Amino acid sequence: MDGTPLDDLDTAILAALADDARATFAQIGARVALSAPAVKRRVDRLRERGVIRGYTVRLDPAALGWTTEAFVELFCQGSTSPTTMRTAVERYPEVVAASTVTGDVDVVVQVRARDMQHLEQVVERLAAEPFVHRTRSTVVLSALVRRPDVPALPGEP
Repeated sequence: MDGTPLDDLDTAILAALADDARATFAQIGARVALSAPAVKRRVDRLRERGVIRGYTVRLDPAALGWTTEAFVELFCQGSTSPTTMRTAVERYPEVVAASTVTGDVDVVVQVRARDMQHLEQVVERLAAEPFVHRTRSTVVLSALVRRPDVPALPGEP
């Protein structure tokens, strides 16, 4: 991204696309009070700037059989590079997200699994990575808030 701040219309367009990436320019225009061609021009500019990197679909993990979710904290030995950590956790299809963090934990990994037995297997495999000293897991009971990448506009519910 080039660092130019987004205006309110760009932010509204991004929120509309985050809600439904298949929405037409006309549908988005109706939502943000612009014509379809004006929306298209703005979307094209947002793509050129790298703000929009692609379009995707949001799936329901439970409908696909991934009913168990957990956050697994990895405590690493020595000074393990983020590249080494990323290379390791990318190999796991169960890993939804992974981030290096501050504090005594080195990496927090969001994991989805079919059930508790599958989760246990994933945690055991993560713990067996050569750079992992120990793990700590927290199982998600219920997801209270899940938002798209674009936060709501100020004043929107």
